[in-house]
Parts: sequence; C-alpha cells; structure tokens
Amino acid sequence: MLLYLVTYDISCNKRRLKVANLLEGYGRRVQYSVFECVLPIAKYQELRDRLRRQVESEDSIRFYPLSAHTLGQVEVWGGSPVLQPPGSTIV
Repeated sequence: MLLYLVTYDISCNKRRLKVANLLEGYGRRVQYSVFECVLPIAKYQELRDRLRRQVESEDSIRFYPLSAHTLGQVEVWGGSPVLQPPGSTIV
C-alpha cells in the first residue's frame, strides 16, 4: 500500500461535488480539494478509473504517490497528522 495525495481543480460545482464524494470513499479530506488515500494498487487503479468517468477535459486531477522515504519528510502544521500506510508485519 502507498499513500497517494490526490488534488483536483474542477470549475463545475456538480462535477466537483461528485469527485469529492467519490474520494471520500477512498481517503481522508485534508484540505478543500486535497485528499490523502492509503490504497493497495488495485484500489488505486479502481479510483483512477472511476474518476476518469467523472471529469472533463477542462478539469485537473493530480495523483502524487508518496514513498516511505518522502513520507518521512512531510511537514504538517495544524490539522490531522499525515495518514500512514500500514507497516509490513512478519509473523
């Protein structure tokens, strides 16, 4: 699983609401148009496919995967801490 930062800029209120509602099912809103989503690759691909059907050419959606290395460098001032992907467990 990876942490994906998903951002969007959508001018149409109806489409923007649909995108926000969809993203709420996959992650946590951290700013108005920014979500943190901890997802396995299959769920990430599912999210991308579902979002692709919602957006138009004038819309902008960006996906930023954060590796363990870059995740450790994230600074958060105020609000909730950054979501953390579950660590691997060896039993």
